[in-house]
Amino acid sequence: MAVKSLADIRALESTPLARRELPASTYAALQRCAKERPHATALRFFLDARRFQRTRDWSYAELLADITRAGNAFHELGIGPKDVVAFLLPNLPETHFTIWGGETAGIVLAINPLLEAAQIADLLRAANARLVVTLAPTPGTDLWPKLASQLDRLPSVHDILWVSMAPYVSPAASLALRWMARREKARHRGRRIHDLRALMRRQPGDHLTSGRQIRADEASSYFCTGGTTGLPKIAMRTHGSEVFNAWAMAANMQPRPPGQVIFCGLPLFHVNGQLVTGLMPWTHGDRVIIGTPQGYRGEGVIPRFWEMVEHFGINFFSGVPTVYSALLQQPVDGRDLSSLQYALCGAAPMPVELFREFEQRVGVRILEGYGLTEGACVSSTNPPEGERRVGSIGLRLAYQEMRAVILDEQGRYLRDAESDEVGVIAIRGPNVFAGYLEPSHNRGVWIEISGHRWLNTGDLGRQDAQGYFWLTGRKKELIIRGGHNIDPKQIEEALQAHPAVALVAAVGSPDAHAGEVPVAYVQPGVGQRVDGAELLAFAMQRISERAAIPKRIEILDALPVTPVGKIFKPALQQLEISRVIRQEASALGFADIVVDVVQDARRGLVARIAAGMRQESLAPVLGRYSFQIEWVDSPARLPTEQA
Repeated sequence: MAVKSLADIRALESTPLARRELPASTYAALQRCAKERPHATALRFFLDARRFQRTRDWSYAELLADITRAGNAFHELGIGPKDVVAFLLPNLPETHFTIWGGETAGIVLAINPLLEAAQIADLLRAANARLVVTLAPTPGTDLWPKLASQLDRLPSVHDILWVSMAPYVSPAASLALRWMARREKARHRGRRIHDLRALMRRQPGDHLTSGRQIRADEASSYFCTGGTTGLPKIAMRTHGSEVFNAWAMAANMQPRPPGQVIFCGLPLFHVNGQLVTGLMPWTHGDRVIIGTPQGYRGEGVIPRFWEMVEHFGINFFSGVPTVYSALLQQPVDGRDLSSLQYALCGAAPMPVELFREFEQRVGVRILEGYGLTEGACVSSTNPPEGERRVGSIGLRLAYQEMRAVILDEQGRYLRDAESDEVGVIAIRGPNVFAGYLEPSHNRGVWIEISGHRWLNTGDLGRQDAQGYFWLTGRKKELIIRGGHNIDPKQIEEALQAHPAVALVAAVGSPDAHAGEVPVAYVQPGVGQRVDGAELLAFAMQRISERAAIPKRIEILDALPVTPVGKIFKPALQQLEISRVIRQEASALGFADIVVDVVQDARRGLVARIAAGMRQESLAPVLGRYSFQIEWVDSPARLPTEQA
């Protein structure tokens, strides 16, 4: 049935979930689909966007066999249900073999390859990883050097498995890679370093040698969330949560016949890459195209994307606002994009103007959604066949409850929010994770409501009368730069170490391309003098995550604080929104607009602008940003803050 409204979701729920007979594990789910469609193409991979027509293909039977072989290889190395298999890989077919094969043997930990070496080591230690799968020594990549530099600090890591690029390159390049691998192994004598493919070739592909019968409540994966400094927050997820979420996402997108062609451009260390362009399509008979190891970041992928859509007949892709912004810069004239049905946007708010321009020029429907690692991946989407409300994160998934709630100062439940009243978004359902690995991180995560445990997402939002949800802010204060979560604490702690700094607050500044970029506000100590350039150089030496380095550092005599003395970040966010508006107006030569950024009870921060006749020129420019705008007809209705 087509899901068009909340009533359709409730109709789905009229059948008890148990009668849906969902598989107990991710492997069983993949196994079921492979049995139904053994000869259908499941996966296509191309290494180079310049020659994207040259693909390596796997049928469903071949994909399941390689996943099985990988799982058997991990089992042979001693991995059991409670042991952690970590991977540090780009987007490769072997990455999927590692993820889903690893979940048959133990628990799989995804590591962001863009992190610095010390951060990678911190995460591996926190998860007590026993085995790490990473890229073999390869020119132009630093994954092996980063891991190798930390091995002496990783006593729990017993085995290292290399994924070689040799099968995907020319014979001469393959020979060079093998020579590099032999040389590096000689340098690390005494380390148990294996070639993943070599181990897989020794294993059967038609059954799991462990004989393991995996239960739905057993741990399947660990994901790092909420920033990467201090004690890492590692979310523990179960097989049942991942299987359910893959099924429920597809159910919300009905009608959805099997055989969809789905492009994978987001990284496979992220939940979206794994579930939206992995488990979901492979449990529904679809075909996944992995576009280069770097995904959308790969050279030539964005410039040739519309050509790829035409060539492969792509029906669906998932991206973040920065991807859609970049794709808009590419010409679509003369391309047959009729295969495209819709695209999913998550991770960060989609600017209204970008949303409308993309749909108008490309002719594809964008489905805005919402999800979090702790909820497996997706919790709500706009319905493909129903009303898509621009700016809304859509309707909840079937069988997953979702509500806005009012909490007291201790985070305890008081009541449900009224229709259109802002509260904390809470979810409850089979997709919700099992908690964080470190028990102290679970404080404040759960809300008790009528004897049931709900997940406090930390996000603020409201639900309208038709069941659509709207986000209005984030209690978690994360800065989301191009879909990448940045914990402001790492910026604040780095700058706080400067002897001239008394107080620091890092916030996200609106950015037309990245959604947000980090900026820092600093209050100097009494009698101290410091400038932004000096502090920026100081921060660059101490912040290991490149994306977290502030774009600007502003010096204030005093940071805004609440009546109890806490730094009041919304005031700084208001300053940033106002600054962006003034900057854009100035670039257009407008000096007489009036701006007031206010906290609206329903919509969160709203920029109220009096621009007169200049509104027509300014509106498309400001529409590229994700903040809310209200145009007023008279400056007298606003405070006298001149732009």
